[in-house]
Amino acid sequence: MKFLIIAIVAALLSFSAREIFAERAEIAASALRLTVVFNNEPCKKALQTAWGFACVIEGLKQTILFDTGGNGDILLANMKKLGVDPGIVELVVLSHFHGDHTNGLENFLQQNPAVTVCMPKSFPDSFQQRVKGQGAVIKTVSGPELLFDGVYSTGEMGQAIIEQSLILDTSLGLVVVNGCSHPGIDNIVKKAKQIGGKEIYLVLGGFHLGQASDGKIREIIRTFKELGVKKVGPTHCTGDRAAGLFRQAWGDDFVDCGCGAVIELAQK
Repeated sequence: MKFLIIAIVAALLSFSAREIFAERAEIAASALRLTVVFNNEPCKKALQTAWGFACVIEGLKQTILFDTGGNGDILLANMKKLGVDPGIVELVVLSHFHGDHTNGLENFLQQNPAVTVCMPKSFPDSFQQRVKGQGAVIKTVSGPELLFDGVYSTGEMGQAIIEQSLILDTSLGLVVVNGCSHPGIDNIVKKAKQIGGKEIYLVLGGFHLGQASDGKIREIIRTFKELGVKKVGPTHCTGDRAAGLFRQAWGDDFVDCGCGAVIELAQK
């Protein structure tokens, strides 16, 4: 009798676990999830912060790692603590050739070399060869390009520092993911709207406004408002003053994108 009761309880627990797993899988399938795995701005205390940015994007046709932060050991440790397996990543997108966005790549590729690494065409050939040497496939972009269904690169932008940003075409509107926005965050958002042809739901990542005057920051905020940007998630190199002004302007539509932040966008 005792063994029968144990068996029944085990079966019920197993059934319950299957139900929970199925429910989570259903939620995951219907949601776009962005997990910030590297950032100098904190969100979850258990994670290590360091200068740089990296974000894992799930819920699309391919799982993306956007930028790789400035330290591979920290990147992988944070991913592990957040329950993000490097093996799920299929596409790595590098925004620009600065160490705080590319230095984590070598360690990442040691864990998962079976990826395509998308980078601006202007990246040094020596860097591209090292990436190929680790077993990854290289994809370079120059102009705006459809990477796969619903995911675009802005293509190379800027002059002194060349950078690409990522545009995600969702049912809620466009989501624009940035590394440092060296070409100007306002220019990037304008181009994203031109490429995507839809309203912009969320702009996140580094806005590069740490040295900008209040007047310049307020001008960019006005531009965002004119472009109809619904939500903002400035972080990394944005600067405390600029982030504060964006928070003031967007209120409840300001999104925390510190290290460990998980942003889930339910698709319509």
